[in-house]
Amino acid sequence: MRVLFWSSTFPPAIGGVQTLAAKLLPALEERGYDFLVVTPKSGFDEPNITHYKGIPVHHFPFWSSMVRIEKLAQIRQHVANLKRTFAPDLIHINAVGRSDFFHHLTFQAHPTPLLVTLHGGWLPEADQIVRRTLLSANWVVGCSETALDNGRQLVPKIGSLSSVILNALPEPPLSPAQLSFDPPQLLCLGRLVEDKGFDLALIALSSLVGRFPQMRLIIAGEGPARTDLERQGSKLGILNAVQFTGPVEPEMVPRLLNTATVVVMPSRWEEPFGLVALEAALMARPIVASRVGGLAEVIAHNQTGILVEKENGQALAASIAFLLEHPTTATQMGQAGRIRALEHFSWNQYVNGYDALYQRLIAHWKTETDLSAGFPKSLRTEKAPSSIS
Repeated sequence: MRVLFWSSTFPPAIGGVQTLAAKLLPALEERGYDFLVVTPKSGFDEPNITHYKGIPVHHFPFWSSMVRIEKLAQIRQHVANLKRTFAPDLIHINAVGRSDFFHHLTFQAHPTPLLVTLHGGWLPEADQIVRRTLLSANWVVGCSETALDNGRQLVPKIGSLSSVILNALPEPPLSPAQLSFDPPQLLCLGRLVEDKGFDLALIALSSLVGRFPQMRLIIAGEGPARTDLERQGSKLGILNAVQFTGPVEPEMVPRLLNTATVVVMPSRWEEPFGLVALEAALMARPIVASRVGGLAEVIAHNQTGILVEKENGQALAASIAFLLEHPTTATQMGQAGRIRALEHFSWNQYVNGYDALYQRLIAHWKTETDLSAGFPKSLRTEKAPSSIS
């Protein structure tokens, strides 16, 4: 069965959506699926075609400011030809956005069922495109209840044609190390953007170094906020206690997590899931995080970590201090988080969920197509079926 995987982002770009796609596609390939990926270019000089573990990846400059209007028609034709040539049995839009517009423009090139996975929010200017994507979908999946609720708020009609498949990751090959409290090490991991709230972690650190003079904070990742964070650390007089690692390759994340005593996630925005929280749990690390979005679904408060109200630097610092002063509790939370991650966010269940959904959608589409073949053209199904049995 051939699947055109239409993804808003894809490796080598780094992020939660990319990490999941990079692991899901090879796992489904082992079950007999043949993939082709369509994704926007992350840079204008990126090649048009690359391969990821043998999977062809077609990069398009869908909305680049450097693409002229007349070039858009060529992109449309290229996408249409790609659909006709590959002839997918299913199109899977992985994370919605403006680039979906080119899928809608080329739907008639090769009509086929559509699965949509919601990984979070989208830019307000994409509301109309996303609405059309959800209305045309045969099924919509949310990576969490929070993510699915975002889609249901925009298009309530998807309620009966949607479900949650919780994000999951394979168990890392590296075993969790024992928590080290001498010295205590805090870890913030993710894109360095204002929404992640890493500035709050710096404020918390400044209030704690007097009590824990050997404490260190690692800020791992890259992004536009790095300069401001470095400036803030210098102003607070704690820059010597902070290490900026730059970007971290996904395969190195477990090793980095093994050095952390506490993982800190002071996000400001409604995290659709919070993959770092799952990665931390798999490595038996206790987490202190904002009570926002999907983080409250991944972290069991006072069991696998501590949730605090967003923008509350004082509560963030107090929770970190509690874990450092109660190492037995911190260790138990980390171990409980690992058990919960392996059971509640099972990798096998994740892959099985998509495998079963792919098969149901493809089988339902083929059944409807076969049934319509004997009727006059005016009575045939000319669009995607509205539901699956």
